[in-house]
Amino acid sequence: MYEVDFAEFPSASATASGQFFERAFGWRVTPYGPDYTDVRAAGLTFGFQSDAAERPSAPLITIRTDDLPAAREAVVAAGGEVTKEPFSFPGGRRFHFREPGGSELAVWCPAE
Repeated sequence: MYEVDFAEFPSASATASGQFFERAFGWRVTPYGPDYTDVRAAGLTFGFQSDAAERPSAPLITIRTDDLPAAREAVVAAGGEVTKEPFSFPGGRRFHFREPGGSELAVWCPAE
């Protein structure tokens, strides 16, 4: 199973981004410290990263899977380049990759 269910955005202030979407649309906000906030809306979660060392340079679309090692193998076999090896984060594990056209995406698996 592979489905897009998350997009991460760079933010000058993760707190301000979360507060905006909560006030504007009533979406549920979960802060994970001062530099990261999740905003949940209609089956999709938006993450806002303000830590300069971790902030993506562009929106990062994230694909959910139940088998992270198999997804990594499939990405490499299809010609993708792994740009960040699998790592843990609150909620699960993920890796980043660049597809042959140059866009960076990520694949994640929830914590068991």
